[in-house]
Amino acid sequence: MQRIKHISIILLTLVLLGSCKKFLEEKPTNFLSPGFKITNIKEAQALANACYSKLQGLLNGQPSSYGGNTWNLMEFMTGKANSDLGQTGFVSFQTLNYNTTSFYVDTWWQQMYMGIGACNLAIETIPTADTAVVPTATSKQLLAQARTLRALYYFFLVRMYGAVPNVTTVPKDLNLKVPRSPAKNIYDSIIIPDLLYAESAGLSWNSIGGYVSMSVVESILADVYLTYAGNPVKGGDQYYAESAKRSKAVIDNGGFTLFPNYTDMIDPKNKNLGEFIFQVQYAAAANSNNPLTPLTIPNYSAISKYSDEYGSVFPTDQFIASFPAGDKRVQERQFFYTSYPSIKTGTPVVFKAHYIYKWFDVNAVTSTAKSDLNYTLYRLADVYLMYAEASNRAENGPNADAVNYVNKIRARASLAPIGTLSKDDFEKEVWLQRYFELCFENKMWFDMIRTLKVHNDVTGNWDDFVGHKTVWNTTFTASQLLFPVPKQETDVNPNLLPNNPGFQ
Repeated sequence: MQRIKHISIILLTLVLLGSCKKFLEEKPTNFLSPGFKITNIKEAQALANACYSKLQGLLNGQPSSYGGNTWNLMEFMTGKANSDLGQTGFVSFQTLNYNTTSFYVDTWWQQMYMGIGACNLAIETIPTADTAVVPTATSKQLLAQARTLRALYYFFLVRMYGAVPNVTTVPKDLNLKVPRSPAKNIYDSIIIPDLLYAESAGLSWNSIGGYVSMSVVESILADVYLTYAGNPVKGGDQYYAESAKRSKAVIDNGGFTLFPNYTDMIDPKNKNLGEFIFQVQYAAAANSNNPLTPLTIPNYSAISKYSDEYGSVFPTDQFIASFPAGDKRVQERQFFYTSYPSIKTGTPVVFKAHYIYKWFDVNAVTSTAKSDLNYTLYRLADVYLMYAEASNRAENGPNADAVNYVNKIRARASLAPIGTLSKDDFEKEVWLQRYFELCFENKMWFDMIRTLKVHNDVTGNWDDFVGHKTVWNTTFTASQLLFPVPKQETDVNPNLLPNNPGFQ
């Protein structure tokens, strides 16, 4: 495969990233060569640090794109998003006419396998270090970071493409013709074992530096088990109990609290603190900038210091209207905004629609045009809702804690608490809160796939995924349950064929 071939080349020139404390701010110091031998603990730490490098690939765009970032794909697919830019490839996803060469499909594949390659190198190399150089306990913790991140990269891949190549070793040559392995096999042989290893590795409970910690492992496991229990694996109800166990551990062991205000989530002082469990790290000192701030500013609105204001993604009017009356999240400058002062005149610029305020970095917009806000992968509200959904399924109805966690989220949104609900009604309430609370955090599409349900913003009903008609008058079919394996991969590796249904 062309992209997996690239991994072996990258592995031979993998940059040593230096200090474990500030892995984004370190300058390259050396390069790895074949047969590299770890001679000090910093080199082992650097191998683990390199595993984080492609987390930014969850957001970053293609080199030739204009306002087209990988993050866009998951929002375009939901039918809840619009775009100001034709260059983003939005129309092909809006009309469900995308194919094996469409925007983003290959970039996601590439970024995730590059991350996996870095993890495989760390997993193979760190154990070869002499224990006098890297103590056993330290080695185990570094391996836990690498294996957690490998599991996370694969978790994205199987949810997007289904069966994917099982690559867990460093390639010895460029002659790779790896076939696809069923998604369940990837879960059973890589994702879940990697996370269970990390769970027993003696990691610290949390990390203000953005590293994988025990709370991160438990949050990802909660998500993995919740997904494994649902479509397409349908692993069984016992996995709802496993999911609930992990999310409850995150809640009960403490260290995380809901922010009082939604705008606390876009305050740079709160990175890796408060509600945030695991974030993709950005640092101005390392010239590492979060692309979502300019990406979501209304196109050419002249409200910021950015030379490019993309308007790549913004919510449909129907999605905004679907929020309940009085919901604070839809009020001005909470999750969305409809006007902002001109950077030149100070006069309010009124937009044609609601735009996303979740990634609005005030300092970057008004001064630096460089945002170092982190991008959140897991936060406490997400874990509350995972526990509520999983425990409701595992126990055949909501328990008091599940109701309490949903009501905490509703209270912050200025909504009244829920009362006694049936198992089915409670589940739908949890799904709805996930829609509203986690919107535009690349969560909704995966929720649609695992539940096979879509909230109809016009009728208020929960439609079956297959047959749901979006506000763009396009209808989801079984083909949308998986993305196509990119053509540039199947061209060089026919073992990846047949492609996913609908993309032959």
